Amino acid sequence: MCHTVNLAAEQLLESGLPVSMSVMFVCPWYQEAVAILKEHPEISVGVHLTLNAEWKNYRWGPVSGAKAVPSLVDNCGYFFPTRADFHAAQPDPREVESELRAQIERGLASGLRTDYVDYHMGTAVSTPELLQIVEKLAGEYKLGISRGFGEQDLKPIYSVLPEEKTDSLLVIIDRIPLDRLNLMVFHIGQENPEMDALIDMNEVGLAQMSHHRNAELRALLSHGFHQKIQEKNVQLLTYRELIDEVGLENVKLPEM
Repeated sequence: MCHTVNLAAEQLLESGLPVSMSVMFVCPWYQEAVAILKEHPEISVGVHLTLNAEWKNYRWGPVSGAKAVPSLVDNCGYFFPTRADFHAAQPDPREVESELRAQIERGLASGLRTDYVDYHMGTAVSTPELLQIVEKLAGEYKLGISRGFGEQDLKPIYSVLPEEKTDSLLVIIDRIPLDRLNLMVFHIGQENPEMDALIDMNEVGLAQMSHHRNAELRALLSHGFHQKIQEKNVQLLTYRELIDEVGLENVKLPEM
């Protein structure tokens, strides 16, 4: 998303933790993310399908260009900040497909091996019609879809107080169901002036996002987390490994 997030991703990658990382190819800093990920070919990379730009004073617009997809942008040519704003603009599904295709193609053109897609703020799969577009594109480009393998979402630590995130993560891992496939999503970043300046314009946006994202990074890097994973015999899988195990032909998002 930005330089701060890229630095945190690089720090996490150097820890050797098996993870999947999604890239927002609409964002100005995506090329730095590509350079970092090329140094770690073992990482499963996804295209984070993006139809919103939610940060005050740090906005982005479509890869296709605002004039090509006018129903997806505000009067400044940026994506809408919230899902409600997006739907209120009555987006043209043809423009959604065109833009998501452009994002996938930019990802593939970057030279990164790309394994899957997921979706920023859930917007790209927020209606049955949009979900069908995502499934169509994933099938066309032979990509997996996050939550299309029967994964069950674990409770996120996104809104947990920064000082409690590590302990909360340990409790989640301590109680993790080992008889099913689980998914846990993290939003990481380093605590610095760039991240401090970002303000989420969603009603559910968190204050002091820099503290929250840095705390998630610290939780993942903590000795306690790595020790708990071993104690509980939790197998960590990337989406690349999951695709090899399950097969793309079995990918299907749940019906809405």
